[in-house]
Amino acid sequence: MNEANTVSAEDLIDELYTLLEKAWNLPLSHGRLVVDGEEVRQILDELRESLPQEVHKARLIVADRNKILTDAKKEADGILRTAEERSKAMISQENVLRQAQKRADKLITTTQKQTREMRRVSGAYVDDLMRRADEGLTANLASLRNTRQSIRAVASHGGKAHKK
Repeated sequence: MNEANTVSAEDLIDELYTLLEKAWNLPLSHGRLVVDGEEVRQILDELRESLPQEVHKARLIVADRNKILTDAKKEADGILRTAEERSKAMISQENVLRQAQKRADKLITTTQKQTREMRRVSGAYVDDLMRRADEGLTANLASLRNTRQSIRAVASHGGKAHKK
């Protein structure tokens, strides 16, 4: 466990490939090679010793990955809960705003109707006042004209109307 602790399984496999690349190729043997059996055994033994460590490391990585995924899921659930709460609050606010907007629209409509009615009534009232003023002024003007005409008639006869 001296060198096996520091050498990974991948490094040992690479070492085996290097050993095969350096091996002698036997002529007419269809790709068979001559390798140092002792060296191959030593690498395989180191590989056998390193595999439990590699498997242990892999299990730790998987466990760590699972913890990260669990933590991420919890955090995501928390974020979703917060988002749902905010969404509900926003929907509630939106409903309040809609109701307020409906009330405001209704008030505006009512105010506009009242304003139109007040304008109509005040216009009719002013028109009636002006008509009565016109009739009164016309009557006064007619009376004034009659009086003036009477005064002219008296003045043009030179008082003859009284002497008869």
